[in-house]
Amino acid sequence: MLLDADDSQLVLVDYQARLMPAIHEGPLVLANAVRLGQMARMLQVPAWGTEQNPDKLGPNDAAVRALCSRTLAKMHFSAVADGLADWLRPPARPQQGGNARSLPKHLQKPQPQQEPGRNTIVIAGCEAHVCLLQTALDLLQEEFEVWVVTDACGSRTERNRDAAFDRLAGAGAELVTTEMVAFEWLRTAEHPEFKAVQGLIK
Repeated sequence: MLLDADDSQLVLVDYQARLMPAIHEGPLVLANAVRLGQMARMLQVPAWGTEQNPDKLGPNDAAVRALCSRTLAKMHFSAVADGLADWLRPPARPQQGGNARSLPKHLQKPQPQQEPGRNTIVIAGCEAHVCLLQTALDLLQEEFEVWVVTDACGSRTERNRDAAFDRLAGAGAELVTTEMVAFEWLRTAEHPEFKAVQGLIK
């Protein structure tokens, strides 16, 4: 099973100014998060951000924030508990026509079709064993397909980061890298954005 850009959304979790200096390999983790956001923009993949207690930890890195359509300020470690899943689903269409469904079918107006949702969530963030882990597990519980971009995730220690990856894989998340996401979203060297995306990862 390959990632499909047309069915994907990107979630970037808590790349915050006061947190990143403590993250193992923080500059590389942040650089990959920015690459993911840039690729998402090029390929028209919706991108969302989260910030944990921003009054204390500060906002997300400016480059990450600029690449997200919206950024969710949260106090729960899982962004789902503060409403992220509602952002990721298409809005429900309002019911039309009162009790029209009680009419015979040949007299009922056809109902507009619900827009298909993008059910594949490509997610990365910090700390991997806390906010990223809890958000990803809750998204799985909400029946999204979750793909964790390992080289754009970080914790203060490698042990905590790797423990998060083990647990996420056991729970059913797919583990990928930034380059895997890039080439699966593209699918072919004939894609019109191939050279631009390739330029981000070389």
